[in-house]
Amino acid sequence: MPAKKGKVWKVGVVGFAHMHVLDLMKSFAETGSVEWVACADTVPVRPSLSDQGGTRGSNLRHAVEAYKVPKVYEDHSEMLEAGGLDIVIACPENVRHAEVIEPILAKGIHVLVEKPMAVSYGDALRMQKASANNGAALVVNWPSTWSPTVRAAHEVLSSGRYGRLLKFYYRNGPSMGPFEYGQSLSPREKGAEWWHTRSEGGGAMLDYCCYGACLARWFCGPTAVSAYGMRANLNSPYGDADDYGTMAVRFAESVAVLEGSWVTYNNGFPNGPILYTDKATIVTMGWGEGEVLVYGDKYGEPTARVKAKPLPKGRESVAKEMLEYLGKGVPLHPTLELGFNLEAMAVLDAGLRSAESGRHEPVRDPAWA
Repeated sequence: MPAKKGKVWKVGVVGFAHMHVLDLMKSFAETGSVEWVACADTVPVRPSLSDQGGTRGSNLRHAVEAYKVPKVYEDHSEMLEAGGLDIVIACPENVRHAEVIEPILAKGIHVLVEKPMAVSYGDALRMQKASANNGAALVVNWPSTWSPTVRAAHEVLSSGRYGRLLKFYYRNGPSMGPFEYGQSLSPREKGAEWWHTRSEGGGAMLDYCCYGACLARWFCGPTAVSAYGMRANLNSPYGDADDYGTMAVRFAESVAVLEGSWVTYNNGFPNGPILYTDKATIVTMGWGEGEVLVYGDKYGEPTARVKAKPLPKGRESVAKEMLEYLGKGVPLHPTLELGFNLEAMAVLDAGLRSAESGRHEPVRDPAWA
């Protein structure tokens, strides 16, 4: 990829369905190397009944006001035809990732998409092929990538001092759903949001088990074999999407247990990752600049405490990481790479298929396409 030193990158945004779009835009704005060109939302199957924080209307309005995006299109296809873009941030409904991103990549425009990569392994393969065929980068963002403590846990395991990984465990932090962070949406208003609509890629399993699939791939390695998944709607009668999901994944030399929940006031214990090896238990304490606890004895206090280091200077955000990659060819963090994310998506896909079939499902590879 040719170097583009000192470049001011022309950036657009397609999709305001996912509230993380604002974090991604903030990340790019903070680089000082961005010129905002235009933005457009996708047209929802059902319009929102609320404009409170986190809804697509609120996301779009805030983005335009905060970052002075000069042009707002009704149709993102018209935005792409107008040209003049180097990078597009894509945050549409989960089910529309492949549909929206393929045409962008086909124009040679680089894309940053918020997790999960897609709703299925087949859709992820479509995106990967569009990237490869058109020389355009596709980067998948994970908030967990920017956790110093998660990185510290990976370093502790990779050191080999505490044995071989046998079991990986992860669940999301306390969450009662995407609109329980100060908003006051009525049940009817929540039910109109794509997050609670299964056909639009809503639900806790996609929203949160995807983190576990990504992290399990990073900690356990690439050789996932099969998965068993289950999901349920326990406390969200206004929508048909699940608010709880769980997966058990068989890797070649370990197992992973992944949970995604929108029905948890308080976890009651660290959400992890928690790593069980043949010599110790390694506990990730939060996602900030906390510490990793190592329990080398069967009972009692930790036998080691490892403080997380700050993220590398100049690589503290997805925008900085992506621009270093595009401009200088500096390798991406492994969890952002396209090949890695295809494998992580294969793990998630197996769990999703299992939740439908009720059977253990194999983890697919490109030969299945």
